[in-house]
Amino acid sequence: MGRYVIRRLLQFIPTVLGTMFLLHYMTALAIQFSGNPVRALFGDRTPPPALLQAITERLGYGDPCLDQRGNPCFGLFADRLQNIFFHFDFGINLRQREVTDLVADAIPFTLKLLVIAILFEAVVGIAAGVLAGLRGGSFADYLVKISTVFVISVPIFVLGVVVREFVGVKFGNVLRGQDWIPDVISSGMFSPVFKPDYPMASLIIPGMVLGATSLAVTARLTRTSIMENIRADYVRTARAKGLTNKRVIGVHTLRNSLIPVITFLGVDIGAAMAGAVVTETIFNVPGIGRLVTMSARTGESSVVVGVVTMLVLVVLVANLLVDLLYAVLDPRIRYE
Repeated sequence: MGRYVIRRLLQFIPTVLGTMFLLHYMTALAIQFSGNPVRALFGDRTPPPALLQAITERLGYGDPCLDQRGNPCFGLFADRLQNIFFHFDFGINLRQREVTDLVADAIPFTLKLLVIAILFEAVVGIAAGVLAGLRGGSFADYLVKISTVFVISVPIFVLGVVVREFVGVKFGNVLRGQDWIPDVISSGMFSPVFKPDYPMASLIIPGMVLGATSLAVTARLTRTSIMENIRADYVRTARAKGLTNKRVIGVHTLRNSLIPVITFLGVDIGAAMAGAVVTETIFNVPGIGRLVTMSARTGESSVVVGVVTMLVLVVLVANLLVDLLYAVLDPRIRYE
């Protein structure tokens, strides 16, 4: 197990470096073709050349390669790697705030959103999949299949807007008109946008929207896996030995059926972070996704590269933990 973990950690190096270079090259191309992003700070005013040059150098956009279209700026990339890995300096944004400070302010909201989404899709999705898998051909099975197909077919940006308008605005207005309903429910949980006064309650609906599509996939994956394993020889042997139905389903069948589900949930962490960009924008959540979106619009390359690099590390570590969980779910799996 130890050697496997070391090998996986070593594989992180080319993945992170490759991702960082792609981001660096794309942001460099954006600056080369669209011009110096520092000019956006002055709006319609024309800044003095000396002031523009000083701010450009201060923000790290003064390298001559940024004036040459198509130049990959290897020297600038090497400097960025040195600052990040040796000094833990991810740079500053156009307002001269440290990227690490921006991430520190935004990451708690995104983490809360991800926790809600993962718990929602894991608990509800697995429960629905088990119910449908154990009762194939029943009303519950058809209900799960039809509802999950419907949810999967709706893009997350459409689902988010619909939920915000009908649940947060219309249904929320009805609740806010009732004096007997607590404010944490009417103005917090069913708020159309994020409310700083209710930082956790106002993230429940966005978190459920973020995890809705993955919940549908989790339910269908669990259903298929349950229906496959329930007919396996080891399950029939367990029943023949006289084990209770609860133990046969809960220990033997479900434990082996969860392996592909855990794989999907681990990979889905990266997809959830990508979906957070849309969800946080729709519900005005001040998290990482919204930070990346705003930084990309204003051309703040240091923020985009720094934040995405951190997210890549999170996804890689999550996938490693998922691989290690295989040995817990199935004792036959060994990595040595």
